[in-house]
Amino acid sequence: MSYTADNTSLLRDLERVVRVRHQAATHLSQIAKRLNQAELDAEETSGKLSLERESEDIQIASDNLQKGLFRLLVLGDLKRGKSTFLNALIGENLLPADVNPCTALLTVLRYGTQKKVTVYFKGDKPPESLDFASFKQNYTIDPTEAKRLEAEKTSAFPDVDYAVVEYPLPLLEKGIEIVDSPGLNDTEARNELSLNYIHNCHAILFLFRAMQPCTLEERRYLENYIKGRGLTVFFLINAWDEIGKGLIDPDDPDELEEAQNRLRTVFQTYLADYCQKDGQNRYEERVFELSSLEALRRRVKDVEDSLEGTGFPAFLGALNTFLTQERAVAQLRQARTLARQVYSRTHEAIERRIPLLDQDIQELKQRIQGVEPEFEQLTQIRDQFQDEIRTMRDTKVKAVADSFRTYVLNLEKTFESDFLRYQPTIDFLEFLQAERREAFNAALKQAFEQYIQDKLAEWERTAEEYLQEGFSQLAQSAANYGATYNQIVDSMTEKLIGQTIPPGVRVDAGEESPTWAKWAMGFFSLASGNVAGVALAAAGFTWQNILVNWLAVIGISSFLLIFTGLTFWNPIGLALMGLGVGALQAEQARQEVIKVTKKEFVKYLPQLSREQQEPIRQAVKDCFDSYEREVIQRLNDDIKSRQAELDNLLEQKESREINRQTELKRLRGLDADILAECRQVESVYEELLLVPGEI
Repeated sequence: MSYTADNTSLLRDLERVVRVRHQAATHLSQIAKRLNQAELDAEETSGKLSLERESEDIQIASDNLQKGLFRLLVLGDLKRGKSTFLNALIGENLLPADVNPCTALLTVLRYGTQKKVTVYFKGDKPPESLDFASFKQNYTIDPTEAKRLEAEKTSAFPDVDYAVVEYPLPLLEKGIEIVDSPGLNDTEARNELSLNYIHNCHAILFLFRAMQPCTLEERRYLENYIKGRGLTVFFLINAWDEIGKGLIDPDDPDELEEAQNRLRTVFQTYLADYCQKDGQNRYEERVFELSSLEALRRRVKDVEDSLEGTGFPAFLGALNTFLTQERAVAQLRQARTLARQVYSRTHEAIERRIPLLDQDIQELKQRIQGVEPEFEQLTQIRDQFQDEIRTMRDTKVKAVADSFRTYVLNLEKTFESDFLRYQPTIDFLEFLQAERREAFNAALKQAFEQYIQDKLAEWERTAEEYLQEGFSQLAQSAANYGATYNQIVDSMTEKLIGQTIPPGVRVDAGEESPTWAKWAMGFFSLASGNVAGVALAAAGFTWQNILVNWLAVIGISSFLLIFTGLTFWNPIGLALMGLGVGALQAEQARQEVIKVTKKEFVKYLPQLSREQQEPIRQAVKDCFDSYEREVIQRLNDDIKSRQAELDNLLEQKESREINRQTELKRLRGLDADILAECRQVESVYEELLLVPGEI
């Protein structure tokens, strides 16, 4: 499938999504307001229906839709043309392209009515507001300095957290927010910074450079932090028009095509694994060859330029489809589902309340007492599900911790073969010079740090699989408990009013579960990155906020600290010194480095596995405990609201005379109003499903 679009069509479709999203948000907010007003009015009539949770959830969803951002994270190593690409994308030469701005500084580009930059600092230092000229002067470094800092694993601006650039650009005004990350790096702080944003962005734009196809650093980053995480990634091969510069005859079309095809083969070999989704190869929809500098030059001259021949039309078309169809439809589907659920709960409460208005106090008390066994059954479901969550938690705590211990202890078996790819180029004659020894040690430590981080990232995916398996099983249990819960509620209603209550609106498969169960079921979809499968994500559990980065959880700094002291590196140096000048042959020296490094490394593995057991156990426990707290709170709220619904009516009957006709009119009006807003949300959702040309 091919996609094409220009910047104008992207802006037009984004504007349509913004309009539709705001309409849905308005209708959701109206539902919340109507429920709140009805509950206030009920204090003077037949009593509250106890719909506070429904009102709260739907208002949160409305607020999220109203804010409505599509957040794009730009990743790429130094000198990949990220700034040029971003300037071409936004249509203005805004970011400096000849230097790397804020190489250790994450920059958020968002809409603002005024051009300004705000730099946020770590600690208690207040933010700094400044103009663009000052920002570029104070927080920009040249490429040479950037590479030096990169090699030294130091930050150009260690006290800075991130910067926000506000600019009145049409693309940003339509709800696009761009997060420009630091260059790819192996340091814990930078990787943690990028990962924290990876899980909070809707899509990743990963930039390569055509003449530097998939460097080792890029491949490591993709393997460790992108693969298997359920992320939407667009791979952008920049500077495609520079391929001809390296040819003998750049004007020879056959030679140029041959060179381009060779590069395509290389990129496809490396990227194909990252373009699989649901068993389908989406390479053509996710990988694009761009000429960003040419696109920027043309857009600066003419903002309406079609950019034909630069690769941007195909990329913009795919991005447009993803944002305005896939993502926007998923968001509105969530809003529709939530509106349906809130109306169903309101309709159910009203249809139960109206027949009970005719009961005298004594008969009402008897009927309420008659459903006490059902309330006990609902409480039993809560307790059983809570026990199941805790059992699953304990099982996964042990499984993940044990897997770490086994994994770490097994590193000894593969160290020699694994470390070969990391060891630095070893100039042993330089090592014998005291003034060069520090540089050698630094290179060896850096290589070891990369090895450790890669191995931990490899284990991280295993740990995530354990957790996803656990939450998948809990999701199935929630569905089963939810079905039983509904049966008990129906039985309760039949006892109270002599009949069950049919649903007030049509529901799709899977929407019939009670809200608490839907939330519990939706967690697994959220955890695995399947946003479209989350019914209540806006009001629910955020997996990434609990356990974003396993490397941070297990404390990689303390991990590496074990191996950076003199007690670890001195034996390696002594071993090399002992080879003698006559024996300094590269292969022998490399073998000696690996041999001694392994010997020292293995000494610490048991200590490491013991020390990290408790942090890992606690991290997994916290994850399940957070899930349990939210699920059980929602279950308790549902049970209590059903009890309060009956108690409120009884209390009002005992304290005042209720005008049946007036109350009937009020309740029917509430039902009709919520249903009307629900149908408006349905209509807005259906409108979004239409392709733009059909409207």
